[in-house]
Amino acid sequence: MYLTYNQTVKNLTLIWLAGFFLLFGCSSSRLSKYDNQLKENTFQNSFHGLVVMDAETNKVLYNTNGEMYFTPASNTKIVTLFTGLKMIPEHFPALKYIENNDSLYVVPTGDPSWLHPYFKDSTAINFLKQKKNVAVFLENSEDERFGPGWAWEDYPYYFSAERSPLPLYGNVVSLSNIDGLEASPLFFLDSVQETNSSTGRDEFNNKFYINTEQQDTIQMPFIIKEGLTKYLLESLLKKEVTLLDSLPAAPKEVLYGVKSDSIYKRMMHVSDNFLAEQIMMTASSTLSDTLGIKRAMDHMLENELSFLDQKPRWVDGSGLSRYNLFTPKSFVQILQRLYQNVDTKRLFTLFPNWDATGTVSKWENLNMEPFIFAKSGSFGNNYNLSGYLKTKSGKVLIFSFMNNHFQIPSSEVRFQMYTLLKSLHEKH
Repeated sequence: MYLTYNQTVKNLTLIWLAGFFLLFGCSSSRLSKYDNQLKENTFQNSFHGLVVMDAETNKVLYNTNGEMYFTPASNTKIVTLFTGLKMIPEHFPALKYIENNDSLYVVPTGDPSWLHPYFKDSTAINFLKQKKNVAVFLENSEDERFGPGWAWEDYPYYFSAERSPLPLYGNVVSLSNIDGLEASPLFFLDSVQETNSSTGRDEFNNKFYINTEQQDTIQMPFIIKEGLTKYLLESLLKKEVTLLDSLPAAPKEVLYGVKSDSIYKRMMHVSDNFLAEQIMMTASSTLSDTLGIKRAMDHMLENELSFLDQKPRWVDGSGLSRYNLFTPKSFVQILQRLYQNVDTKRLFTLFPNWDATGTVSKWENLNMEPFIFAKSGSFGNNYNLSGYLKTKSGKVLIFSFMNNHFQIPSSEVRFQMYTLLKSLHEKH
């Protein structure tokens, strides 16, 4: 008799979970037996790592493949959060400036909130409106518009907005066609064409296409050029803006904007890649007027992350790149530092709740209090989850559960993960 695919998955899941719970408090021989079962389950042709630690005692309760490197996807944002909390003040640096008589010289910091579709912050714009002459230096970034190893074909999607030293409107154009065609910023309206085919953008031009049946507001990245940034600023300030070739040698003041936690929370809850990249860029602004994500990474690895037992390969802030490599143990160590140094209520607010459907901003099971506060990370054939778990007895467990290179539906992986984590919640 042949079993169906779903029956096979269910049976192997039960074997896997049974092995997991036999493991706790058992001998090393039982551990070896569990490891063999893990290799024989439905994940047998893929790669998995799990580390679980008691947050109060720092005792590792379970570790399999914890020292092995995995592709983290958006779990990388946990490290970006850690970087922001270590390097960026309570309020985001909106810009640096030098004021000389009636002229203001502006140095960008990478702050993503300037008229962002979600934050809609006007702190910097209102500040600049008060000045008679404004000059901006836009050549202070070492970063390319895309990160290393990003997929080139993602250029028209919101999750792949370009990185820049002075982002405006989140570096995306917001389009809607509900009661007539609308675009924000308005500058792009004449560059939008209605079509009966798919919505998108030209690869090398700011020319956009929106399906005539599109009902929701959509956001697509625009290509950033110095002339465009200058024009958008002038439209906002209602006056001419000068672009500088170099900066005057003088001490700089800092204008602060939105609360940093609001940016961190948005990044973590909706897994916003653009915000993650700009957080890293802004972190570098606290080291130098020259922006560079690698500068911030190198600083963190040499200082605040020097405690990691396995040094990661870390190339971007969002996790879009498959070049990133982290171990489950590294994530648990970072999560442990966060738990030790950040108020628990604040920390668990920054992390999303999680249930069987994935990372969510609202707990859907009204009969159960949220007990998982964790960041997911996924792209094709990979699904990871790292964060905190509250047990029924009141304990907090720190965990990192990483799954790479599977070819079964990710929903099956999430189901097994949720079932295991829920059992931890109930039995500890």
